[in-house]
Amino acid sequence: MDIVTKDREAEYRAKLTKAHKVVIKIGTSSLMYESGGINLKRIHKLAEIISDMMNEGRDVILVSSGAIGVGVKMLRLSEKPKTVEGRQAVAAVGQVDLMKLYSMAFADYGYSVGQILLTKNILDNGESKKHSVNTFSQLLKMRIVPIVNENDTVAVDEIKFGDNDSLSYMVATINNADLLIILTDIDGFYSNNPNEDPDAVLYHTIEDLSEKIEEAAGGAGSKLGTGGMLTKVHASRLAASMGTDAVIANGDHPEIIYDILDGKDVGTLFVAQGKDEK
Repeated sequence: MDIVTKDREAEYRAKLTKAHKVVIKIGTSSLMYESGGINLKRIHKLAEIISDMMNEGRDVILVSSGAIGVGVKMLRLSEKPKTVEGRQAVAAVGQVDLMKLYSMAFADYGYSVGQILLTKNILDNGESKKHSVNTFSQLLKMRIVPIVNENDTVAVDEIKFGDNDSLSYMVATINNADLLIILTDIDGFYSNNPNEDPDAVLYHTIEDLSEKIEEAAGGAGSKLGTGGMLTKVHASRLAASMGTDAVIANGDHPEIIYDILDGKDVGTLFVAQGKDEK
């Protein structure tokens, strides 16, 4: 990985303070306890921070995983179903309760939420993509927080994203976002798995957006989630290549969003190409 000078790093981070339209993606592992219980404190803290960002005048779109995890909890299952039909049924239950939790949390700060469920074929189709963008635009204009998830209840291999990291990159791109923040359960993108290698090095700033950076990323995610570091690096790289700065950061404490927007050196920043022309 090429070394980025401190001056350039500071300049890149300073740009993030001016981000107006921000897409935040949070994964199942950040919304659920290891026990399988729902982390209500984190949901409320996330709602508080996003509401504060909205108060500041920023536009915020939340891409949230968790429908299957919440469904597993609400149905008192011991684990995520192994069949497609089982996962779709659990997602149908969990999505309702997930949105209910978000709706109540945001209401405490005076904001309403709007649910947008997407599949890949919707964004691949010009007409439906245009309608999706218009919906996002209208919700933001009305100061309503769009909450996005993959439509797990109907998604099959041909039309699904497969993980919400990829979905978040697409949402950021079609909405011409200034910044994509992907919250996960480690501090960012490391040279190796930090849970297995104590000498693993955290990459702070990445300018090289070629596919070779994905070679260092690992595989599977948590028992309740679907992604891993590879999907996060892939999504961040693509977002940056399309002109949206992207940061992978630890979502254990959602207040890290403030640090990112203050230009602090946290997480891993993928530097957008063509940002000035965007």
